[in-house]
Amino acid sequence: MSETLLSAENISVRFGGVLAVNNVSFDVRRGEVFTLIGPNGAGKTTVFNLISRIYNPTTGRIVFEGEELTRQPPHRIASLGIARTFQNIELFEHASVLHNLLIGRHTHHKSNLFSEMFFTGKVRAAEVEAREKVERVIELLDLQHHRDSMVAGLPYGVRKVVELARALCTEPKLLLLDEPSSGLNVEETDDMAFWIQDIKHELGITVLMVEHDMSLVSKVSDRVLAMNQGEVLATGSPREVQTHPGVIEAYLGSVDDMSSLRREAA
Repeated sequence: MSETLLSAENISVRFGGVLAVNNVSFDVRRGEVFTLIGPNGAGKTTVFNLISRIYNPTTGRIVFEGEELTRQPPHRIASLGIARTFQNIELFEHASVLHNLLIGRHTHHKSNLFSEMFFTGKVRAAEVEAREKVERVIELLDLQHHRDSMVAGLPYGVRKVVELARALCTEPKLLLLDEPSSGLNVEETDDMAFWIQDIKHELGITVLMVEHDMSLVSKVSDRVLAMNQGEVLATGSPREVQTHPGVIEAYLGSVDDMSSLRREAA
C-alpha cells in the first residue's frame, strides 16, 4: 500500500452558526487520484480551502508530508508542494499563455535583487530552466498553438487547460483540482480525463479532485469520498461509493441516475 501524502484528521469548520464541515477525516495516498463528490453545499470546496489555508479549521488538523498545514501561513503552501486550480478560472487575462505559465514558476525563484540587476549567470541559467519546464508542460497539454496568445481571447475550455498548466509548472507533489470539467463539453471532458491520467502516470503527481461529472470520476479516480451536509457518507472505490445507499439518496437522487452511472463505470 502506498504511503500517505496528506492526512485530514477530524477537521471541522464553522461559519457563525453554520457547521460547514463536521469531523471529516481522510488520507490521500501518494500516487493516486482521490476524489471528493457530493451535492452542492456538501463541504467539498471548503475542504479544499482548508488545505489551501484560505480558511482555518475550527477543530482538527491537516498534515502534508509530516508538516502540519494548519500551522503554516498561506503563502508557504505552494512552496511545500501543493498547487491548485479553481472552479472559477484565476488567470492573468491580459498576459500571454506563456507568461501565465512562467508565473507558475515563482515558487522556484531564488535570486536576489543584485543578481537580477546584473543578470548573472545563475539568473540566466534559472530562466533557461524555467522556460524548459514550461515548454514541457505546454507539450504535455497540447498548448503549442496558444503559447503566445492572450488569455483574454481564448475559449473557456482552453483557459481551463491553461490554469491546469500553470499549476503543473509549480512542479507540485499534490495537485488540487476544483471541478476540472466544469463548463467543458463532452470532448473537452474526455481530454481532461486523459490529461489527469497522464499527470498521475507520467509526472507522478498525486491528485485530489472535487468533481460533479460522475463519468470523469469513474474514469480517473482510484478512491472516492462522498460528502453530504459537511459530513462523510462513504469512502472507497468509485464502484463501492456509487452503490452506497446514502450516496444514492443524497447525491445521485434516483434509480435512473444510478443505472446511468453504472454504465459509465462498466
